[in-house]
Amino acid sequence: MKYQAIEGCKAEFPISRLCAVLNVAESGYYEWLNQAPSAHKQENRELQQSICTIWKQYRGVYGAPRIHAELQEQGINVGHNRVARLMREAGIQGKSTRKRRPHTTQADPTHPVAANVLDRQFTATHPNEVWLTDITYIDTDEGFLYLAAVLDLYSRQIVGMAMADHLRTDLVESALDMALTQRRPPRNLLHHSDRGSQYTSIDYQKRLSASFMTVSMSRVGNCWDNAPMESFWATLKRECADVVFASHSQARVELFGYIMGFYNHQRRHSTLGYVSPCTFESLSERLSFTPLN
Repeated sequence: MKYQAIEGCKAEFPISRLCAVLNVAESGYYEWLNQAPSAHKQENRELQQSICTIWKQYRGVYGAPRIHAELQEQGINVGHNRVARLMREAGIQGKSTRKRRPHTTQADPTHPVAANVLDRQFTATHPNEVWLTDITYIDTDEGFLYLAAVLDLYSRQIVGMAMADHLRTDLVESALDMALTQRRPPRNLLHHSDRGSQYTSIDYQKRLSASFMTVSMSRVGNCWDNAPMESFWATLKRECADVVFASHSQARVELFGYIMGFYNHQRRHSTLGYVSPCTFESLSERLSFTPLN
């Protein structure tokens, strides 16, 4: 307490005078001044280093909730608010959403459409029960690159994807073919999409019929009928495609690496209790896991 009193008054009085008044040695004061930080400060410093390491490891996209989950898995018991505070002090944060809405849905009035069978029931009890599909665009200096994806509703895993510089039907057919090859789903899988001409086309519908899928389509102009897919696009745009790529080639490499490497296998998903989609499916083989609503 005496050293703290000296520290508080040193702007008004000479340190030697304060030490004499309080009957302490100047050398003792300077030793106290230069001592190692308190145990709590040292703990915060080490914790902040761990937080920064995790943040860098996961591409600088994680905010406090996912970093907190990662720390918990490492056996570091710390509160969410403390993680958020140390992140602010370190000047790091998760990536925020850029507000932009690609317009890739072009309906063809001559094509038949299906009812909204899914009806916003965004839960599934096992893999390959419900697949969601959609298209988005990616900005590049060579023009837009279009990305089609197939998402398994149970684990939120991307099971099929394709990229092209056009919006022809073969773009979505390629994404579907990849999903079919990877997953080999059983009959009566529910396939949900918007009413874009690619999905309502005769060729695409033949593929669905050949795989004995039940077809579901969103209502006109209602993106919330496919909300988990929209959520994935928002995550992708925020964490990977938040810049304009120099070329289609660069975009293809970055997108494939992010989706098939990082998103599916590493990124902690809040809906899945902060485990990755692949981890969730692996755990579900042994445990009775149910996704959160």
